[in-house]
Amino acid sequence: MNNNPYIGSSLDDFLDEEGIREEVDVMAARREIALMMGQVLAKKKMSKTEFARRMGTSRASVNRVLDPNNPSLTFKSAAKASHVLGLKLKVELIEK
Repeated sequence: MNNNPYIGSSLDDFLDEEGIREEVDVMAARREIALMMGQVLAKKKMSKTEFARRMGTSRASVNRVLDPNNPSLTFKSAAKASHVLGLKLKVELIEK
């Protein structure tokens, strides 16, 4: 018999039990935003230098915006970058 208390539980249950669900959800959303922006940047064949110029910021800031592991992406930076890429940042709350 397996004594693992997590067998049969969902990932959400596990994250709740560990107290890290909100942190994981936020990081997943930030990763998704950064990866999508990177894809659009590549599709538009826009360089990071040009992207930075249009955003009125440095290339280092652009690298942070496009870094899927950056834990400090703000709504303001994401909205500004989205606008430059011809996108609209949409935040949605859904019931569990």
